[in-house]
Amino acid sequence: MWQQNYTAVGGNLWLSATVAALPILLLFYLIGVRQLAAWKSALAALAAAFAIACFAFGTPVTVAVASALYGAAFGLFPICWIVLSAIFLYRLTVESGQFEVIKDSIAHLTDDKRLHVLLIAFAFGAFVEGAAGFGAPVAIAGAMLAGVGVKPFHAAALCLLANTAPVAFGSIGIPIITLAGLTGLPLDKVSASVGRISPILSLAIPLYLTVVFAGWRKTRSVLPAIAVVSVAFAGVQFAVANFHGPYLTDILASLAAMAGLVALLRFWKPRDDFFHEDAAPTRHRTHSAGAVLRAWTPYLLLVVFVLLWGVLPLEGVTVKWEVPFLHNEVQRVPPVAQAAAAVEAVFKFNWLSAAGTGCMFAAILGGLATGMRPRQMTRVFGATLRQLALPVLTIASVLGFAFLMNYSGMTATLGLAFAATGWFFPFFSAFLGWLGVFVTGSDTSANALFGNLQMVTAQALGLNPLLTTATNSAAGVMGKMISLQSIAVAVAATGMPQSDEGKLFRWTIKHSLLLTAVIGLIAMLFAHVVPWVMPSVAH
Repeated sequence: MWQQNYTAVGGNLWLSATVAALPILLLFYLIGVRQLAAWKSALAALAAAFAIACFAFGTPVTVAVASALYGAAFGLFPICWIVLSAIFLYRLTVESGQFEVIKDSIAHLTDDKRLHVLLIAFAFGAFVEGAAGFGAPVAIAGAMLAGVGVKPFHAAALCLLANTAPVAFGSIGIPIITLAGLTGLPLDKVSASVGRISPILSLAIPLYLTVVFAGWRKTRSVLPAIAVVSVAFAGVQFAVANFHGPYLTDILASLAAMAGLVALLRFWKPRDDFFHEDAAPTRHRTHSAGAVLRAWTPYLLLVVFVLLWGVLPLEGVTVKWEVPFLHNEVQRVPPVAQAAAAVEAVFKFNWLSAAGTGCMFAAILGGLATGMRPRQMTRVFGATLRQLALPVLTIASVLGFAFLMNYSGMTATLGLAFAATGWFFPFFSAFLGWLGVFVTGSDTSANALFGNLQMVTAQALGLNPLLTTATNSAAGVMGKMISLQSIAVAVAATGMPQSDEGKLFRWTIKHSLLLTAVIGLIAMLFAHVVPWVMPSVAH
């Protein structure tokens, strides 16, 4: 069994962390500066990480190869499976002509693009995040927003930005459940802790989103709508996370936001007309209630199937494989772990219980319900596969890179460098979560990677471990918008050219860093000024 060494380079943490950061810096440089295609940047970063893992950190070649392949396999399933199903569902509604009816039904509520951003990118995207997660919100909401007239680049960018508010409680609360399970902290208190940080962000994101899209002067006209969406979502998110648990937090919060906005629009409209250079005008017709219901059937089925997939006992047919040359072949040691322990590597092929399977059933039944024939649906499925070829390669490469970084101990080395910041650790714990999500593309994975480190470091520094672990999750979501797999999904969903991936990365990174810093400052406030705000492990 090979033991991770977090000071492998010269026996020095900071030198080791600098070397471990090189593949990530290369990734930033290639996609952000050189504007190289995301799949090429990811492959280059993977190659650099492989070399550093083997030659600088002493990782056995077998472990390095196995971990990269394991990550690539995880990228293909369940992540790409969800993305494929979501884009397939969307394309079926387009090919059947029903998406035009969906657009008309939304435009019938309002033809104001600012309100479309609030309704689709923020509220509906949050619902999909709460139910499915793993790329589905950006895929579905991004495609819908582009479909109602927002130009593809802004549709992708806004959905990536909007997807920050719900991610910590996404996929029926999986990030929170993972965080509690791996740290041993009480689930209800972990949920409550994140539920006292994330709602602050949720209050701000709708306003921030609208200002980014329309500018402050044009935002003032829709402040009533922003207030309704913000208060409804953040209020329900806080209440459910604190008094019920993580499972339905996003779903109930997003439903409250959508219902509030629809109710408001029955007696209020913006007092000005809105034009945006990146938003095409919406032309719509009036349809019967039956026609609208038929058009929305695939998405209604999506809601039904995803919720059913969250409660039905479908795990019994899951196939599990212990990854050769990796399972229990790597030992994680203190201070990253409380005690030396072998790291499992089990690939779970939950082909039936995966959220992507529920989404695929919804797509197939929805296509049939909207009048598509099996031959037509097969043709659309083939076109979807071709559309996703390069994004799938990007996602597989990024997850291979992430798993290699994790199993080699390089990511843990970076985490320990953050942990060495002492009194300022609550601020930097936010960036530790951000780093974890950027590298892995998943708040769940970042919590699994750094949750225990956050807890152990907090205890050593005399801080509340619930605060630092909650900060890991609540701030980690800011790394989601710059994760290459998220960008690849957004580009594919909105039909943008692959060459725009670097442009989208450069657009999102400034917002990502700013919002992470804000969460870091909130964590500092909760740690050193008003510590009573957070729950206590002792009570």
